[in-house]
Amino acid sequence: MTLKEVNNVFFIGIGGIGMSALARWFHANGALVAGYDKTESSLTKKLIEEGIEVHYEDQLDLIPDTFLKKKGTLVVFTPAVSENHLELNYFLDGGFTVMKRSEVLGMITKNHFTIAVAGTHGKTTTTSMIAHLLSASRKGCSAFVGGIMTNTGTNLIIGDRDAPIVVEADEYDRSFMQLNPNYTIITSLDPDHLDIYGDETTMLDTYEEFVKKTPKEGKVLMYSDAGFKINPGNKYVSYAIKNGDVVADALRIVNGAFVFTYRYGMEKIADVHLEVPGYHNVENALAAITVALDLGMEGKEIRKRMKTYAGVKRRFEYIFRSPHTTLIDDYAHHPQEIEAFLKSVRSLAGKRKITAIFQPHLYSRTDDFKKGFAEALDKADEVILLDIYPAREEPIPGVTSKSIFDLMENEKKVMVPKDYLLMELDNHNLDIVVTIGAGDIDREVPKVADYMRNKFNSKSEEDE
Repeated sequence: MTLKEVNNVFFIGIGGIGMSALARWFHANGALVAGYDKTESSLTKKLIEEGIEVHYEDQLDLIPDTFLKKKGTLVVFTPAVSENHLELNYFLDGGFTVMKRSEVLGMITKNHFTIAVAGTHGKTTTTSMIAHLLSASRKGCSAFVGGIMTNTGTNLIIGDRDAPIVVEADEYDRSFMQLNPNYTIITSLDPDHLDIYGDETTMLDTYEEFVKKTPKEGKVLMYSDAGFKINPGNKYVSYAIKNGDVVADALRIVNGAFVFTYRYGMEKIADVHLEVPGYHNVENALAAITVALDLGMEGKEIRKRMKTYAGVKRRFEYIFRSPHTTLIDDYAHHPQEIEAFLKSVRSLAGKRKITAIFQPHLYSRTDDFKKGFAEALDKADEVILLDIYPAREEPIPGVTSKSIFDLMENEKKVMVPKDYLLMELDNHNLDIVVTIGAGDIDREVPKVADYMRNKFNSKSEEDE
């Protein structure tokens, strides 16, 4: 099936961040779109508001009749869906065209100049930064982002037919091997998804194969620390704050913003303002600026546009701020991400107390990196550890949040079930609070914000 032959698209797992972007893309391009997801979320509610039908029970009679016609119907599923899923097996057994999300993304990007952003962390922010810059360029862009961009309120940008495509290249299930990038960025290569790859060596071998898909006339842009782990096979450009072909000079914090001078060879852009905090975000910005320069944007245009970049939801997102306290939410779910996030929080917080609330994501990841999680969380002043969010996995005997808890050296730590989180907060003198994790902790964030708002608004009234 070609894109021209697609009239109807049914998504199984439509509420996922990547799947919902594809659903929006097909909907915007005139296809009839519907889908299933396990649970209602802000993403599925938004899809329904946009005219896309969504149901939440795995029942064949809930599939709209239009999608039961084989001709012109494409079925897209996510690997996170169970092999026993009734609707998925109906379409498979019925001989429908059934494709993984990554295969469809590969089909869409096949005939476009494609900028692929890969890495075990940092790729969502970098993808969104590139999209934010290029969308203001003469060429424009289309973009599939693995998070909700604060500037647009969506995870999708649709540009002109011939505009380049910016896509987040997901290593899970080797999905990124479906892409054929012209320009590749590797943001990090820390071990992850070992439930898929088995070991770090196999993961790195797969990344090497992915990078080699970039043609000789293309470009590979690689974070310096990542670049020493694989051979990109092409001439590549490295970037980092200090150690790379592309660097950030004169880096300083001004009124909460990170300000620096971009340097790459003879190219220089002074006083780049990044309003989204974090040293790791400065590195992400170096990659995004390099892409924008290579695609023809001028330095002064990049500087102006970068200052308006507002970030991605759940990436160093300020949720609540008052004279007494601050709540910051972040999607970090790998030890290196947590360490980078807490380092950036500390750079802004100084000696103020940081209380970290962390929900581990996946039993396998917890088991693989329990020591790393413990060491990263020790950088907070106190830690509230929630139960593991299982996502697609069944429990692993002996693997719980206690696996991390017991390895932490910080004595100011506590484990609580998620339902008791707000009660636990009563036991803490809160200053800067950070919520961390990729599971359903995001549903607790508004509750924590309300708790802090009520508590500290009352404190302000008492002070008056």
